[in-house]
Amino acid sequence: MKTKILLAEDDPDFGMILKQYLELENFEVSWFQNPEDVAPLLHNDFPFQIGILDVMMPNIDGFSLAKMIIKEKSNFPLLFLTAKNQKIDRLTGLKIGADDYIPKPCDPEELVLRIKNILKRTLPATTENQIKIGAFSLDTTKLLLSHPNGNNRLTIREQELLLYLLKHNRTIITRDNILDNLWETNDYFTGRSLDVFISRLRKYFNSDPEIKIQSLRGIGFEVDFPTN
Repeated sequence: MKTKILLAEDDPDFGMILKQYLELENFEVSWFQNPEDVAPLLHNDFPFQIGILDVMMPNIDGFSLAKMIIKEKSNFPLLFLTAKNQKIDRLTGLKIGADDYIPKPCDPEELVLRIKNILKRTLPATTENQIKIGAFSLDTTKLLLSHPNGNNRLTIREQELLLYLLKHNRTIITRDNILDNLWETNDYFTGRSLDVFISRLRKYFNSDPEIKIQSLRGIGFEVDFPTN
C-alpha cells in the first residue's frame, strides 16, 4: 500500500514538481494549493500518513495549518518547507510539533530521504512494544508515553530520539553521533533542532528525578534511564 502524503504548497510550479517526483517514488500525493481546503478533512476520514507544509502560504500559513492538524491528529508527522533563513521560523515549526524541515528550493532526493526517515520508526533491540522507563511506559506502536499522572503522545522524531538514548543508556553520547544517525546531517540548524527535542523529552520526564538527560558542554549528553 502506498504511503499517502498531504502536500500543502501554493506555488503551482514547485508544487507540481514535488507531486510528480514523489509519485515517481511510489508515494500517493494529495496536493492542496489552498491550505483552507485541508481544514474540513480533519473532522472526517484523514487518510494521510505524513504532511509536507510550506511555511509561507496565503490565508493560512504553514505554522497555523500545522497547529490545526496537530490539535486533531496529535501524533501526525509533519515536515516544513521554508524559503526563509531566520532561525526563529525553523525553531517555531519544531516547537509546534513538526518532525523536520527542509529549505526551499530543495533537492527532491533529499526530501524523499527525509520523508522515509520520519516514517521509519526506530525500535530498540527488543521485540517488545512496551518499554518501561522508571515510572513511565512507552508504547512504541502508539507513540504513547504513559505515566500515572498523565500521558504524552510523542512525535515520531521524539520517539526516535528517545529510543536512541535508551540504546545508549548510562553512556556518553556525542551530539555528532545523534545528528549523524537520526538527522543524517550536522549543521547549526539541526543542532538547534536537537536541543528543542532534548528539551521536550526533559519536560516529559520532569516528574521522575531518577531519569536524567544531562548535557555535557562541547560533547553531548549522558543519560540515565531506570529500566527495571
